[in-house]
Amino acid sequence: MVSQSIKLGGSASHISVGRVAHGLMKLTAVSDEQAFESIKAGVDALPTGTKMFLNSGEFYDRTWGVGNLQLLSRFFEKYPDYAEKTFLSVKGAMKSNGKGSIMPDASAENLRASVDNCQKVLGPIKKIDLYQPARIDPKVPFETIMSNLIALRDEGKFGHIGLSECKGSTLRKAYALHPGSVVAVEVEVSAWEYGQEQKDLIAAATELGVSVLAYSPLGNGLLTGTINSSADLQAGDFRSMLDRFKEDNIKANLAIIEGLKAIVENRKPAITVGQLCIAWVASLGPTMIPLPGSSKATRTLENLEAGDVELTSEEIKAVEKVVADHPVAGERYFGGAANEHLHLWG
Repeated sequence: MVSQSIKLGGSASHISVGRVAHGLMKLTAVSDEQAFESIKAGVDALPTGTKMFLNSGEFYDRTWGVGNLQLLSRFFEKYPDYAEKTFLSVKGAMKSNGKGSIMPDASAENLRASVDNCQKVLGPIKKIDLYQPARIDPKVPFETIMSNLIALRDEGKFGHIGLSECKGSTLRKAYALHPGSVVAVEVEVSAWEYGQEQKDLIAAATELGVSVLAYSPLGNGLLTGTINSSADLQAGDFRSMLDRFKEDNIKANLAIIEGLKAIVENRKPAITVGQLCIAWVASLGPTMIPLPGSSKATRTLENLEAGDVELTSEEIKAVEKVVADHPVAGERYFGGAANEHLHLWG
């Protein structure tokens, strides 16, 4: 059982969720039985009255399809009582570019179609608690995007509004337009992804009382110290396509892992390197909610237990020194032009 919880921001400020959330993208690659146990383990570890924050997407499978939502539909059909024990966020408003990838499309038509599609696939048992355009669409005025999200929320299409991969200035603009309407912003934060964009967004979220869903706090698993070579990745593992998991970059990035291992080596009580990374991300601001992914029940519980870890100021400074001394090797996603649609839009 884990004990720490946190209140969400904005219009969901009355809702308590676990200090650490659960990213579900990896579940589409495993059996239903394993996926369901991974979800249930996290929910069951929380005290009564605290919801498990689950994070999914309209494009969370290998073909940019709805496989993840279909899995969740099967989960809630089998375990309907877990619907009230979870707080589900879903990212959408992306569209195929006809070249095997997806791009933001937050037009009024696609936004509505995306929301309706997500709920249709999810089924009648679980309602979308938080809907997020996965990227800020530069082709649509942000004021229009927010107005359309407000309208869809007020129609009862979903419970609350979230944003993803936005800048601090964009969050401030959303607050100025519709105070308190944005519950959470999602952005990558980890010991190898903590630059000025993240710092500005966290500062704005702290000031405005908006939750920060910090995804990939474990650097897609590399920061757990369990991957030492590209050969450690199984065939078909999507990480083999990521620039930072190329062999030369992995070797360079192991210096970060070694620095983190040294911090936890003789710590009492003992924690894993992964738990150190999650606890450090949680320490970056009062509204931070680390969002690691997990497809195994044991890993889910390990991640959640990191929410109860209190780092000392010396440990926090030690992590900061590792981050400063060892710049990460490799680009954030695939490298080159393929990154264009995945970076922060505005």
